[in-house]
Amino acid sequence: QVISPEKTEPGVSPEGIQTELDEEMENDICKVWDMSMDEDVALFLQEFNAPDIFMGVFAKSKCPRLTEICVGILGNMACFQDICMSISKDENLGQVLLQRLCDSDSPTLLETSRLLLTCLSQPEVASVWVERIRENPSVYDCVCFIMSSSTNVELLVKVGEVVDKLFDLDEELMLNWIKNGTCRAVGPSVDDSPEELPDFKIVPCILEAAKQVRSDNPEGLDVYMHILQLLTTVDEGIQAIVQAPDGGKETWSLLYDLICHELCQPDDPPIIVQEQKTVLASILSVLSAMFASQSEQEYIKMRKSNVKLPFSCYFILDMPLIGSLIRILQYMEGCGKRSVDNSKDSEQQETGRADLNEEDFHLKILKDICCELLSNMLQELTKENTLEGLHQGHLNEQTCSCAFQNLLPLYFTSVESFLEVLREADQTLADNLEKRFPSLKVHA
Repeated sequence: QVISPEKTEPGVSPEGIQTELDEEMENDICKVWDMSMDEDVALFLQEFNAPDIFMGVFAKSKCPRLTEICVGILGNMACFQDICMSISKDENLGQVLLQRLCDSDSPTLLETSRLLLTCLSQPEVASVWVERIRENPSVYDCVCFIMSSSTNVELLVKVGEVVDKLFDLDEELMLNWIKNGTCRAVGPSVDDSPEELPDFKIVPCILEAAKQVRSDNPEGLDVYMHILQLLTTVDEGIQAIVQAPDGGKETWSLLYDLICHELCQPDDPPIIVQEQKTVLASILSVLSAMFASQSEQEYIKMRKSNVKLPFSCYFILDMPLIGSLIRILQYMEGCGKRSVDNSKDSEQQETGRADLNEEDFHLKILKDICCELLSNMLQELTKENTLEGLHQGHLNEQTCSCAFQNLLPLYFTSVESFLEVLREADQTLADNLEKRFPSLKVHA
């Protein structure tokens, strides 16, 4: 009745269709929205052909609040497997819902993203939605537009979760989106007329969204860092990061700032590494991939010019970053000692053991990534870099011992190479470390 009034005043144009819900109608339909979280109510709504009614609403409504509520009710209904399968198999409804991503109303975008994430999280129908999204190029543009321009943190987090899920489910779709941005497509518009969007690239859009959520939503930051990590699992993704017009500077600067100035700081208790382990692992994984890619590019330049080039990339040999990597390892050692002490104090339940094992697994992943990046960076240090690290306090006997303890024996060559450089910078410190780690040999 709201979208199709029985009587229209003479001379009223289509633009005169109601754009606001009256209070009584909004209260009533919001009650339905709340009740749709109950499976019996959701099944009744399905039997009453609610999805078809909502399709009519989406086609005609000029009322953003009404559209938002209808998408929200569908989102609640989709939480139940049979209903989700029914909604997902309806090709027309699926296309109409994807078009909601081009809406200009943030609450509607939020509910649409929540609905998509619900469907993508159900294995029985996830592939249907992945294929539908892959065949609908406008989804890429709409998602990039949201990530690059929205200031609504809740919306950015939910859209990020959708992208993260999509990339995790389907590498081909991720590759398509990495390569995208070479053609323009129809995107969000306030009215029904198509609007040409900028030529979006996926990496800058992810970075812009990450900057928006970083201070307000730690979980959201975790999501966007994991998206970047997923990009680095394919060569095309790494190249999209490091071959950007700025050479990857913006990406490195953001991740560097997070590691060196926000996460796992000197005034934090060591247990903080437990809370931040997943986001730390994602960030360090991206930094490691960027480092390795830059190393390869420098090697190629050296081969082509037949001249030994300095390792000149601006981000490679930054001592505060090396100090941060060692601090993460130190905090992990502290957490490990605490876990051992706790296991001695009390018997753990079976579920407790499972949780602990999962914690240990994630911490091991973080340690492996951290050690790999640290070893690669130590191997590139010069005497000048090392003197700088000693002067700034990032390198001393305690931090070097922690690094060696974690890197040996797997990264013996890197440690040995660094020790030789350290000997030129601080003979006494090098001697002390060699005594503490007798497996190291000094080459004349």
